[in-house]
Amino acid sequence: MARIGFIGLGNMGGGMAANLAKKGHDVRAFDLSIDALSKAKAAGCLPVASAAEAADGAEAIVTMLPAGKHVAEVYDALFAVASPSAILIDCSTIDVATAKQVATAAQAKGLVAVDAPVSGGIGAANAGTLTFMVGGSAEAFDRAQAILADMGKAVIHAGANGAGQAAKICNNMILGATMIATCEAFVLAEKLGLDAQAFYDIASVSSGQSWSMTTYAPLPGIGPDTPADHDYQGGFAAALMLKDLRLAMAAAKDTGADTPMGAKAAERYEAFAEAGQGGLDFSAIIRTLRG
Repeated sequence: MARIGFIGLGNMGGGMAANLAKKGHDVRAFDLSIDALSKAKAAGCLPVASAAEAADGAEAIVTMLPAGKHVAEVYDALFAVASPSAILIDCSTIDVATAKQVATAAQAKGLVAVDAPVSGGIGAANAGTLTFMVGGSAEAFDRAQAILADMGKAVIHAGANGAGQAAKICNNMILGATMIATCEAFVLAEKLGLDAQAFYDIASVSSGQSWSMTTYAPLPGIGPDTPADHDYQGGFAAALMLKDLRLAMAAAKDTGADTPMGAKAAERYEAFAEAGQGGLDFSAIIRTLRG
């Protein structure tokens, strides 16, 4: 078992740190939120007073932070205290350029870093069933894999540093667009007089099948239990989907990629968040279509 510094105990990080503690790791956890630290302590982590204290003496340092600027700031602080043998694992979802920059900065300090954003949402973070998309060298991936496996069901090497972030934003662009299409189809079916369960039973085994349909249906009482069954509370907040779509659109602009469906999805989630609905699960976008 390893000594792990964990920095960032929000909706995702809290469950991830707890799972590392459950697996027997010595987890030194830090967050600016006192409540998050209390929950981490109850889950078996040792709360500490700073990111530097979490990193001091750690064999691995895991970060789960809101944006690239936060990762860059925290890494600057970590470089002064991290053990030369430590591996830095950033599970935040950030822009590809920053992921590459912090990895290069870590390498200049003699440290190894990977970007390892996640897929699965709060439920998977708590259950330890996340998917990790990892960017870094083969050696770095091998070192990070065992730790990531204690928080997830799948750990996949996407390529060099930055590739994990590239995979994440492309994946979530698909998710954002297909969820809107799934919601549109349910609303159209309803207006045509088609029973929602009957439509689900057909589409879930036909060519319209998708993860948004069969695993995360946006209507209550249809398919497996989802945030729709809980008034769209929990799950993956619409504001976070918007964040990921903005990252995808910025990457598309930088690379000259044509992403019309992704752009339209970003516009719809932008309006949804501006209407004060950003805290709801992203599948609640169906409310804007139903009127």
